[in-house]
Amino acid sequence: MVFLYQQIFYRPVFNALVFLFNTAAFHSFGLAIIETTILIRLILYPFFHKGAKQQMLMQRIQPQVKQIQEKHKKDMQAQSAALMALYKEHGVNPFSSILLLILQLPIMIGFYWVVRSGLTASQFTNLYSFVASPGVVSTMFLHVINLASANWIVLIAAAASQFFQARLAIWRQPGGGPLSQAQKIASQMSYIAPVMTIVIFYTLPSAVALYWFVSSVFSMVQQYFVNRHLKMKYGN
Repeated sequence: MVFLYQQIFYRPVFNALVFLFNTAAFHSFGLAIIETTILIRLILYPFFHKGAKQQMLMQRIQPQVKQIQEKHKKDMQAQSAALMALYKEHGVNPFSSILLLILQLPIMIGFYWVVRSGLTASQFTNLYSFVASPGVVSTMFLHVINLASANWIVLIAAAASQFFQARLAIWRQPGGGPLSQAQKIASQMSYIAPVMTIVIFYTLPSAVALYWFVSSVFSMVQQYFVNRHLKMKYGN
């Protein structure tokens, strides 16, 4: 299992970082992390785009979900069948958010182990044949942030970006009106998620928080286009 993780996640992340460090990042480790994160998000764009759209649609159909639950509250089999029919009608997968989490975690852990293991000569044995060894790699970013240790500037930026991304992911009902249960949960999570970000990342190398920040900013841009598409389609 460890070998598979190393080959599927650790080595690709490590090699992408070193390759970009040598080339497009101009020997800046921080810039290499930013570029690697963008590259990963571009590769996984279809999954995250679909997941963001699914989350919004789940909130949109929540009133219908509630009606079905009330109508079939004494018949769970009928309720499940009706819900599955509703999800199929709207092309919704209620487990899409779990898929996004499954995609994010191994990559984030990969960044963590790259930094924790250190960009040293012993680790350069994991480089692919076409990726040159960079020699000495400084983990300083902008001359003030050591990405190998925790940093509150990067941490607050990651938490703030998580907040704004979560706020964008709340479905707005036409004409306003009371929030559905799904919308209330999404609204609550927009406050809980930044706190969780701080709790999880405050002792980790800021390189991981930088990855999370860039990924969240990417998600904000992606969510904007998802929202615009749904607004054109549903009139809100």
